[in-house]
Formats: sequence, structure tokens, C-alpha cells
Amino acid sequence: MKKIDTAGLAYLTQQAQASARARMNLNLHETLQDDVQRLAIAMEPDTLILPHRHLHTWELLLPLQGRFVVLHFDEQGFVTERVVLGDGCMAQETPAGTWHAVLSLDSGGVIFEVKQGPYRPFLPADFASGFAGEPADGGKMLNRWYASAQPGDRLWGG
Repeated sequence: MKKIDTAGLAYLTQQAQASARARMNLNLHETLQDDVQRLAIAMEPDTLILPHRHLHTWELLLPLQGRFVVLHFDEQGFVTERVVLGDGCMAQETPAGTWHAVLSLDSGGVIFEVKQGPYRPFLPADFASGFAGEPADGGKMLNRWYASAQPGDRLWGG
């Protein structure tokens, strides 16, 4: 039996807090080749998730602890949708090919992700224009932008 319990979430959070990327995942799938990828991801508020897309799969997110901003963007970099998981919304699915980003609002936040496999490493084309590398400030300004972004705001293009 595979399970995620409170002790496991606490340990995963400790690992994320000690990691340079401020995040850590616990895979429930056996291998990266599995047809369905299932994982819990502990994310601290300074975790940087660049705007990206998965051309081959949808992505389902469920908050296990804490709150998370999920932003969807159009091809021109405008925010088309914003949801706060864990604050009234308990599940959110991003369609395949949709530009999106995620921000943890709370220390100790853990999100559960499900998507089609097998795992595919990101390619430069999977990141929005101008976002293939980490910003010089480690993403602090980008995360602040995510925290307040609303539909109609523009992140890239133009």
C-alpha cells in the first residue's frame, strides 16, 4: 500500500526547506516511464516555477497542505485564469499545452500532482519566451508578480 501521511508530509517539508530549490517531491509512481505520474511536491514560497507548458499532458493539482496560486497564460503572456488552491478550490486541471505557473503561498505547502507519463524532461521550448533560465534574483520578483497577478495582467510579450 502506498500512502502519504502527516509524518511523511512533515519529512518532505523538512527536505524541501533544506534544499537549494526549496522544493522536494515524493513519487508514488514506480518509474519515470510509468503511464501516470503521481507525486507530492513540498514547495516553499521561494520555490521558483517558471512559466511553462506540457505539450503531451494535462496536469491535475490538489493541495495537501497550504495554499497555491495557479496562473494560466495565453500565447501573448496575458494571465487568462487565476485560482488559489487550498482557499475554496481543492483541485485544478491544466489542459495540455497551456502555459502555467504555480506559487506556494505558505511555508510547509505540499501539492499533489497527477499527469500522464512517461516523464519528459523540459526542453527550452517548454518555457515561455524569455524564461528558459533562472532570473538573477533567484525568482523573487517573479514570485511577487505571481502572488498579485490577475487575469488581464501581462508577464511576457508585447
